[in-house]
Amino acid sequence: MPEAAVIIPARFASTRFPGKPLALLGGKPIIIHAVEGASTSRLARRVIVATDDRRIHDVVTTAGFEAVMTADTHESGTDRVAEAAAPLPYDIIVNVQGDEPFVRGALIDELIGILKRNDFADIATSAVAINDINDLVDPNVVKVAMTESGQALYFSRATIPYHRDSWNGKELRLSADTICYRHVGIYAYRRAALLAISRAPVSSLERIEKLEQLRALSLGYKIMVAETSESSMGIDTPDDLLKAEKWLNSYS
Repeated sequence: MPEAAVIIPARFASTRFPGKPLALLGGKPIIIHAVEGASTSRLARRVIVATDDRRIHDVVTTAGFEAVMTADTHESGTDRVAEAAAPLPYDIIVNVQGDEPFVRGALIDELIGILKRNDFADIATSAVAINDINDLVDPNVVKVAMTESGQALYFSRATIPYHRDSWNGKELRLSADTICYRHVGIYAYRRAALLAISRAPVSSLERIEKLEQLRALSLGYKIMVAETSESSMGIDTPDDLLKAEKWLNSYS
């Protein structure tokens, strides 16, 4: 059976939120929340933080987890994960983004399972149904459109799919028929696909939307999307951190 490892990319110099991995959420750095959640996976053999910043490396290792230093020239988390994965013997590499502090092992195991069961799939990722109009129109919330069988067609910061008959002037009326999905920032890659994608040039769609998963789609790789109801949220801005703090307090 294919063996799997989790790699969590983390960089300090985020444009929208410098120092984000070390920002405190519930009194604990965001990156430590991400590592602790990933470590509950039953199928992943290792959980490794890949960073270009010694401060992040030291916080992770001091907390008792594994971290490796990577180049400071990577333009995407995928490229950072690929560098860390290159010398590893694992067939499946799971990329849990360091700004997704609420991802848990059960979701990681589900994505690993998708690749184990479906030979045609190159990548597995996850999405959750959107029920908040603010999320639907927020460009920081990435949306995904997919086939009936769950294969990704496109990812966008725009509102997709566009429900023409549900728009009332400038407002969208959410209903049972208005199905849109928020992409959860987690990927399980076949190692060969990950390394090939990281070597490929940035695609035009990736450059326009600033979404690295569009490089994989542009290259023709098949991405399967698992719908989940698991509560999760990414932290892109300081305002998101405040929302995450409220979310954490409501579930603690």
